[in-house]
Amino acid sequence: MRHFLSIKDFTKTELLEMITLAQKIKAETKAKKFVPYLEKQTLGMIFEKSSTRTRVSFETGIYQLGGIGLFLSSNDIQLGRGEPMKDTARVISRMVDMVMIRTFEHSKIEEFTAYSKVPVINGLTESYHPVQLMTDYLTMIECGIENPVVAYVGDGRNNMTHSWLMLAAKMGFELRIATPKNYECDPLIVKEALEFSKESGAIITFGHDPRTAVTGTNVVTTDTWVSMGQEDEKEERVKAFDGYIVDASLMSLAQKDAIFLHCLPAYRDYEVSEEIFEKHADEIFLEAENRLHAQKGIMVWLDQHRDN
Repeated sequence: MRHFLSIKDFTKTELLEMITLAQKIKAETKAKKFVPYLEKQTLGMIFEKSSTRTRVSFETGIYQLGGIGLFLSSNDIQLGRGEPMKDTARVISRMVDMVMIRTFEHSKIEEFTAYSKVPVINGLTESYHPVQLMTDYLTMIECGIENPVVAYVGDGRNNMTHSWLMLAAKMGFELRIATPKNYECDPLIVKEALEFSKESGAIITFGHDPRTAVTGTNVVTTDTWVSMGQEDEKEERVKAFDGYIVDASLMSLAQKDAIFLHCLPAYRDYEVSEEIFEKHADEIFLEAENRLHAQKGIMVWLDQHRDN
């Protein structure tokens, strides 16, 4: 049985298998051909951290695959009243076929997984957001990006940056990260990614100049400067990230046909200008839609590998 907690847990071949499944299922969905890959299966969806895209995409996805999703807010189950995570895992995993968890501490999902009898999917933790990166890879393919050269501009401490590190390291493409000083990536995650890069041939560089990072790239991406739970740091962060907005001046340094990605929600005129967001809206909302399809590929792949 396999779980989907981080991209680092999979080989390039396995990740591409999931992407291929996502492409196949997306094509079937567009043709209104709903194959019941997960017929009568139940997906338990535990939310300690709220979301628009995660809930809608997983709930719709399991339904389109022939199953049903159960939305489980931490306010509605005993987990929110002090029940240990391991007990919650031992109860819920005896009643459902798969679990998705969106939470704060990565250690919580690791504990749940250790006691779960069914596959567990990371819907987001403070360390990683792997379903989003599978989505972004699918979107790059659909936008015709065959050899990604990606610039990530913004907060290096967050789950998106860490997940970009793992995706690049496993898939073997070039990733340039530009962050303000004191907002660099977790050094332990960097160390892991660089080790994986030795095998894949990935080129990963770090710096503090967004213009250097973006120059000549074909994918530019960013994320909010103030994530959920960091609201009290907003004023400090806005000052620290001065000069890191992806605007027309910065985007002009990328290749002419470069795409811009954002996992959403986007805060205009902070991490991205209104002009650039709207210019690249087709790519951004294709990316948002692809959460649905990428996650279906992941769920079906996990179901196919229960006995491996």
